[in-house]
Order: sequence, then C-alpha cells, then structure tokens
Amino acid sequence: MKATQKGFTLIELMIVIAIIGILAVIALPAYQDYTARAQVSEAFSLAEGQKAAVTEFFADRGEWPDDNADAGVAAPTDINGRYVEQVTIGGEGVITATMRETDTNADIRGRTLTLTPTQQGGSFTWACNGTIDAKFRPASCRE
Repeated sequence: MKATQKGFTLIELMIVIAIIGILAVIALPAYQDYTARAQVSEAFSLAEGQKAAVTEFFADRGEWPDDNADAGVAAPTDINGRYVEQVTIGGEGVITATMRETDTNADIRGRTLTLTPTQQGGSFTWACNGTIDAKFRPASCRE
C-alpha cells in the first residue's frame, strides 16, 4: 500500500503569507485614515454644539463674543472628549476645537478645527477650516 501525504507545501504557504502581507499593506493606511476621520468627527460635534451660543450672543448684542464666558458656555477645558482637548470660543466668535496630543491619530495630534461665523442679513453661515487636513474633516466641513 502506498502512503499518501496530506498538507500544504512550503511554496503554497509562502504564497498565502505573501498575499496576506500585500492585503495588510493596502488595508492599514486606509484603516488609519478611517480612525482619524472618526476622531475628527468628535471635534466637529463638540464645536457645533457651541454655534447656538455664539449666534445667540450676536443676535442679542450685535457683536461676536470674545471668549467662552462671554458666550455663556463652559470653560474651554471643560468642553472636551476622548480625542478633543478643548473647545475655545475666540475673538470674532471663532470656535476652535483642539485635538489631544496623546491617544489620537498621529496625523491630527494637536491640530485644530475651526468654525468661523459670518452674519448675512438675518442668517449666519459657518466656514470650516483649521490645521487638520481636509481629507480628515467631515464631508460637510470640506471646502
């Protein structure tokens, strides 16, 4: 009787490992971009939460608030999240969300997302900018 061997040859195993390596090289950067976009969406959400206070201040007084206290919101460091260090309202009503230096994607560490108001007649428009690359910002924040 003839004994038959079952299993994979070394060449077959090397081909499978090479394919897995190629897939990992392609998938890893895409995954890192995805996580950075998710982290920036937290900053956008926290900054958007301050828009009502800024526009209400302008509607009441005819000028933009200079800081968080003027706008009647919490201190900058009290408005934070897992990836966001602080949200600051600055001169001219500009809302700035600053990303944390730790526990965030390397491409967005310490960078900022800004929402700048413009009053036109009875309505307000918001320009979204900052030092965060446009590819990481939410779709509504890419100009």
